[in-house]
Amino acid sequence: MRFAFYLIFYPLSLLPMIVLYGIGYLLYLILYYIVRYRRAVTTRNLQNAFPEKSEKEIARLRRKYYRHLAQIAAEMLKMLTLTRRQVMRRYRCENPELVRRFYDEGKSVILMSSHYNDWEWMILSLDMQYPQHAVGVGKANSNKVFEKLINRARTRYGTEVVFADHVRELFERNEQNRRLCAYMMLSDQSPNNIQRSYKTLFLNQPTGMIFGAEHFAKKYDIPVLYYEIIKTGLGHYKILNQIITENPRSCAEGEITEKYTRLLEQTIRRQPEYWLWSHRRWKHHVDMNEVNKL
Repeated sequence: MRFAFYLIFYPLSLLPMIVLYGIGYLLYLILYYIVRYRRAVTTRNLQNAFPEKSEKEIARLRRKYYRHLAQIAAEMLKMLTLTRRQVMRRYRCENPELVRRFYDEGKSVILMSSHYNDWEWMILSLDMQYPQHAVGVGKANSNKVFEKLINRARTRYGTEVVFADHVRELFERNEQNRRLCAYMMLSDQSPNNIQRSYKTLFLNQPTGMIFGAEHFAKKYDIPVLYYEIIKTGLGHYKILNQIITENPRSCAEGEITEKYTRLLEQTIRRQPEYWLWSHRRWKHHVDMNEVNKL
C-alpha cells in the first residue's frame, strides 16, 4: 500500500482534473459492469428507500450513483496534491457567518452531515472554512497503513482527525482548555452498538442512527448545525449551513438526531445519486416497534 501510494497514486494526483475524471470513467465501467462492486447491496438499498420507483428507474439511478462514486474516487486522488487556493476555488461555504457568529460568542459547534457528495474535500478544507479549530470525527479504517496515508492528506491544511475510540477524551480536553472547535460528524453510518442508537424511520426503513453528536452537544451545551454539500458542477461544490439547535440542553431526548435525520432525508431525496448507497447502512435489524415517535 505504501509503495502504491508514493509510486502510483501520488504521481497520478498531479494530473489535471479532466484527465483524472477520464480515469474515473474507466473505473466506473470496471466497477459497474465487470467487478459489479456491491451491486446487490446498492440495488437493495435503493429499492427499499424508493419503493415507488420502477425497476428501470432504479437501474438508471444505480448507474448515476456509480458514475458519481467514480468521480469521488478521482477527487480523492486529486486531494493528495490540491493547493489551498485550488481547494477554496472548488469547495466553499456560502454562509460561513452562521458558524462565525458562534465563534464570536466563544462557542464551539457540531456540524452534522453525511457521506453525500464529496465529504473528503470537506475534511481537507474544514480548517479553512471556519474560524474554530477543525476536527473531523469518524470511524477507524481496518487497513491501518491506508488510514495513516489518507489521514496525512486529510490533515495537511489544519484539520485534526479523531476516531470514535478517542473522541470522548478529545471533547473533554478541548472543553477543559476552552478550545473552540468545529466538530464535523458524519452521522449516517451504521452504529457499532445498535442498542445505544436512536431508532427512527429513515428512507422508509426502521433505522438505528448514531447518537454521538447529540450526546456531546447536550453534555457540553454545543450548538448543532446541519450542513449540506451541493454539487454546482463537475468538481465544484458549495456548503450551506443551517441551525438544528442553539440550545441542545433544551431539546427532548432524540430531538436533535430526529431533526438531523429529516434534513438528511430531504437532501438525499432531492438528488439521491450523490449519497453512499453501496454502504451496508442497514446491516442491523430494527423492529418497527422500536422506532421512536417524537
